[in-house]
Amino acid sequence: MTKKFYITTPIYYVNARPHIGHAYTTIACDTVARRQRMLGADTFFLTGTDEHGLKIERAAQDAGKTPQHYADELSAKFRNLWKRMGISNDDFIRTTEERHEKRVQEFFRQIRDNGYIYKGTYTGQYCVSDELYVDGAKPGDPCPECGRITETVHEENYFFKLSAFQDKLLELYSNPDFIRPETRRNEVISFVKSGLRDQSISRSAFSWGIPVPDDPKHVIYVWFDALANYITAIGYGSKHAGAQEAFKKYWPADVHMIGKEIVRFHCVYWPAFLLAAGLPVPKAIVAHGWLLFEESKMSKSRGNIVRTETILDVLGADALRYFLLREVVFGQDGSFSFDALVQRYNSDLANGIGNLASRTLAMIKRYFKGEVPYPSHAASRNAGDDVIAETARRTIKEFGTLFDQFQFSRALESAWSLIAAVDKYIVENEPWSLGERQDEDSRSRLATVLYTSAEALRIATVLAHPVIPEATAKIWEQMGLGDIKKVALNDLAWGQLPLGTKLGDVSPVFPRADKSAVERMQQMEDNQRVPVVEEAKPAPVTAVEPKPTAAPAAPVALDGKITIDDFAKVELRVGLVKVAERVPKADKLLRLEIDIGTEVRQILAGIAEAYAPETLIGRKVVIVANLAPRKLRGFESNGMIVAASLEGGKPVLASFLEDVPVGARLK
Repeated sequence: MTKKFYITTPIYYVNARPHIGHAYTTIACDTVARRQRMLGADTFFLTGTDEHGLKIERAAQDAGKTPQHYADELSAKFRNLWKRMGISNDDFIRTTEERHEKRVQEFFRQIRDNGYIYKGTYTGQYCVSDELYVDGAKPGDPCPECGRITETVHEENYFFKLSAFQDKLLELYSNPDFIRPETRRNEVISFVKSGLRDQSISRSAFSWGIPVPDDPKHVIYVWFDALANYITAIGYGSKHAGAQEAFKKYWPADVHMIGKEIVRFHCVYWPAFLLAAGLPVPKAIVAHGWLLFEESKMSKSRGNIVRTETILDVLGADALRYFLLREVVFGQDGSFSFDALVQRYNSDLANGIGNLASRTLAMIKRYFKGEVPYPSHAASRNAGDDVIAETARRTIKEFGTLFDQFQFSRALESAWSLIAAVDKYIVENEPWSLGERQDEDSRSRLATVLYTSAEALRIATVLAHPVIPEATAKIWEQMGLGDIKKVALNDLAWGQLPLGTKLGDVSPVFPRADKSAVERMQQMEDNQRVPVVEEAKPAPVTAVEPKPTAAPAAPVALDGKITIDDFAKVELRVGLVKVAERVPKADKLLRLEIDIGTEVRQILAGIAEAYAPETLIGRKVVIVANLAPRKLRGFESNGMIVAASLEGGKPVLASFLEDVPVGARLK
């Protein structure tokens, strides 16, 4: 029998356009859903928008729109962004949809008929921003969640008997997997043990909401309405046989993934509502921390919201997906900055999996006509081959265990450790040197090294696919392996790369980002936050500008020779080539990434006709380190590689006979 898996994001409130805080939760859910599909589970992934409540009604009034029109516009922004990002949700629920409204009313009736809803009067403080009743607050007190001043409310409401579920909820929390991480679980237990009061679940002071069944002057409290999306979207309350079967199939949810600020609603009120209706509770509620920008939580009021679109335009969706899951320890608050994003992109994606794919597949193309070679089983094998195989087997196991515990950062660290091990293996075995020899032993050894590297790349690509689906699908196609979505993750093991597989076209999947990437993203965000006001053009003025005074010329030797001071201005350093690849549509240019000790520089060099890219990996060269950067074919070249220009011949790189440390300065 096929295992089912049901995962949800919180449905996002349509009071503002989506930002990377929303994207964080959605990406995490999407990654889990993709992995479950690869594991063969019948997976259902739900997201959507929460569109009722007083805050939406007021925001629509301020915008001069009807609440429905306002909600339609904001909901479309979420839906369109998820589509652009390639989010693989199976449904997108809106709380203004008819299917949802009717099923919420049925949920309300079921709880009322079971004796857990009664009518009363509420007088107290209410936070419009969080749509939250604040127990024990006095007029003028701030909301404990957001800090905004609460409003005094006096109105007739329907109440839910939350107090009847204190013991049952505490019993639920005895399961350590029900609320994760443990810090959130402990907070909830402490709150419930302090005593639960019955909660208002309707409003009568405004009309933008779902009418209470049989009492239309009341609308259902927005949080009751919103939480019910997890069951209404999969068929609860429907009279349609297919919808009823879907509900039986997928409920209870395997994972509700939420932000820590809405833990109380999901871990106290929601399971209590379900218990009152006689329905199973979800298997797990997993809360992540806040995504901080400049050490503050992103919010509309602070003006520090980072749009996801900015990152998509400059680096693409995979860069954001990888950064958020690798950089942030899930469950804890994490920090975001454009500098950190670009640094992680270059170090792990461009120099990591991207470089491993480029160099390995390029050498198979060059030395084996683009076909995966047969590894040697003879004496030319060495212990290093077996170390990579064992590392890969261990990584498969570690990655799965960590990932399924929502330890995304550690899982990715494990996978990238495999990539680093293979990079080291390639440098130590120098396949470019083996490829230049003609003897049978060298050829056999080369086949083993490249097969081992390609097989490790295959495994890393499969493991990383749920996290960076676009890039890994491209690598998979370049490896000639077809559709990566068809891979059965349960069967992943070392040694499955088909021998003789014909590679596809090979091209870089993660071009290195230059320094301007940070500036471009920052500028795009600044343009969003600050209205651009066109300056008035000055009136034409007729005047004669004085000519600038010429600076005194530097002394020049009459024989064309330079002084020692002139030579001292040129900073020559020893660099180690880490990455080398051809520049698209440029016959003579190579793009090099060169370690000069203090940093890794991107340098473009016109040596492609003299040197194959793979032969340069691991080679020490001389570079001019203080040359002003310039753009070539859309790439920034930050330095110059030193080579001798032979009369009528190809350039020859300056090199060393002795072992010179990387970063050493030439004098």
